[in-house]
Amino acid sequence: MAKSLSDLHCSVARSLDVIGERWTMLVLRDAFNGLTKFEEFAESLPIARNILAARLKTLVDHGVLEREQYQERPPRYAYHLTKKGADLYPVLIALFNWGDEYLAGSDGPPVLLAHHECDHSAARPESVVVCTGCGEHLAPRDVRRTYRRPRARTR
Repeated sequence: MAKSLSDLHCSVARSLDVIGERWTMLVLRDAFNGLTKFEEFAESLPIARNILAARLKTLVDHGVLEREQYQERPPRYAYHLTKKGADLYPVLIALFNWGDEYLAGSDGPPVLLAHHECDHSAARPESVVVCTGCGEHLAPRDVRRTYRRPRARTR
């Protein structure tokens, strides 16, 4: 069994413990695209059903998705993004943009985005990091890390 990253004193590691497994971001991509039912996810992704079930369970257990029963016999469930899940949209867009920039190849991006409201291309939607104090855009060289001491664990 893989070691959990949640014990590390690092928010990136803890986040990867929830969304870092293979297929998880594709499940979330499909949820952002309106898929809700297990069969819809299974049809969209070339993934073993047991792996899909495990990814959905992890996302539900961590409050990224919520599960709602829509049929009693046999029991069937729909999966909906929570606020915690919806807050991952900029992460998905950042991966989308990075893939378009560096992995699309000579044919260009495989998928284009269009804004529902005006139907204009939403090519390269920005995921911008800004300072909450002054509003300036931030690059890695513009910040420094300060560490908080981890709390003592109780048994």
